[in-house]
Amino acid sequence: MPTFASNSIKESMNIFTKTVSLIFRKRQLEIEKFAQRIDTIQQEQLRTLLHTARNTEWGQKYGFKEIRDYAGFCQRMPLQSYEDVKADIHRMINGEKNILWPSEVNWYAKSSGTTNDKSKYLPVTPDILKGCHYKGGFDCVALYLRNNPSSPFFSRKGLILGGSHSPSSLNNRAHCGDLSAVLLQNLNPLVNLVRVPKKEIILMGEWESKIKAIVENTWNKDVNSLSGVPSWMLVLIKEILKKTGKEYLTDVWPNLEVFFHGGISFEPYRDQYKSLIPSDQMHYMETYNASEGFFGIQDDPADQSLLLMPDYGIFYEFIPINEVGSPHPTILPLEAVETDRNYAMVITTSGGLWRYQIGDTVRFTSLFPHKFIISGRTKHYINAFGEELMVDNADKAIQIASRQTGAKVKEYTAAPVFLLDKGKGYHEWFIEFEKMPADLQSFTLRLDEALKSLNSDYEAKRYKDISLQLPQVTIARFNAFYDWLKGKGKLGGQHKIPRLSNDRGHLEELLAINQHP
Repeated sequence: MPTFASNSIKESMNIFTKTVSLIFRKRQLEIEKFAQRIDTIQQEQLRTLLHTARNTEWGQKYGFKEIRDYAGFCQRMPLQSYEDVKADIHRMINGEKNILWPSEVNWYAKSSGTTNDKSKYLPVTPDILKGCHYKGGFDCVALYLRNNPSSPFFSRKGLILGGSHSPSSLNNRAHCGDLSAVLLQNLNPLVNLVRVPKKEIILMGEWESKIKAIVENTWNKDVNSLSGVPSWMLVLIKEILKKTGKEYLTDVWPNLEVFFHGGISFEPYRDQYKSLIPSDQMHYMETYNASEGFFGIQDDPADQSLLLMPDYGIFYEFIPINEVGSPHPTILPLEAVETDRNYAMVITTSGGLWRYQIGDTVRFTSLFPHKFIISGRTKHYINAFGEELMVDNADKAIQIASRQTGAKVKEYTAAPVFLLDKGKGYHEWFIEFEKMPADLQSFTLRLDEALKSLNSDYEAKRYKDISLQLPQVTIARFNAFYDWLKGKGKLGGQHKIPRLSNDRGHLEELLAINQHP
């Protein structure tokens, strides 16, 4: 077992943390005023974005100098998808300047969104790097210290599990990588004093070698915070426990106090983390930091929704989920959204994205302050029978069924099955269990009941099997999802399992892999 700092050194470190914490006080006060100023803040963001980019190619094309208000912005600037901006981004990659944003852009976040083969290259401008992504990281710590003022946060090490793609050159000027790799590459060197593992390890490209190297580099360090995607962090934790022969992570890192997590829902993994980290002093804090921007932070430990961060150089708009893809959808500014409705998010950013549809859906839980949950993806839902099943419904239902049956779910995905001769169908759930339920049929019934309680459309379609029959659970073999991702070169980092799909493409690939260990 490693020996950590002596009591006198610890006391000095605690004093250091308390001193450093004063730096965050001003920002904590600013965040507390979001509820009073959010409309004004958003108007300021839009004006600044338009003014900054007024002389760019896009600024001239869409007449940014003539736009006086939000109505004028809506009139001049159409909605954009990646396909609409891809050609201009590639021009920027090849060295052309002043197209989407005035500053030279040398870094690009490589993102596939899910596990499909087409990569997106999203500009990481100096403005969005400093004023959004790094500002979001600063605010995470500010809010954590506000909620935990006695924390000795800076007196120990933070373990960051970054992406699986190390930065690589696109040409002599431009570089790309997973967002986390881009952020780590450009991080202030001072942060490395309180971070593990070594930079050359965290930026390794090959996932399995990187995990082994991280274990060797960190198991004997005094780690008190974790940052990463829940599914992949769980892989690392289990390797740490295997290396040390310990049952609980707190036996390895007794001072562990917080996990900053994001990328996917934490709900399917929450119970597994609690079983591996059985400590009342452990905190979990969700963040929403995507390749396109940093959008939200869980500011209240008792509330799993995220606080929308309105002053990161991002102007927000929203499309009701039922209008996504329509020729002329309703587009709402932040001031016009309502609670308990699913919206697709549209962003205009200091990264040079203008009315860009990112593909994520959110549902607001409160207004003033604006707090929300990530409900899913515009392409990841099931609505084959009018059930409108979203990812957040599925994640919560899996958690409920697991708790009621003693099961532990490692990964899952679901897709519809059409019984054309009967004019109805059912959902097939492909689940890899960490711990099998004693009775699979009981698990299936509990899952079905949980979905009914969470989604009234699902409940209506399930009524007397009118159009939707009882779901079917197919058991995935050990590491089926891991092998599927590995086969696509998508291990680690920000790569995600598509939880729900309206077609059976992903599921059929997984079922084929399931037959061949």
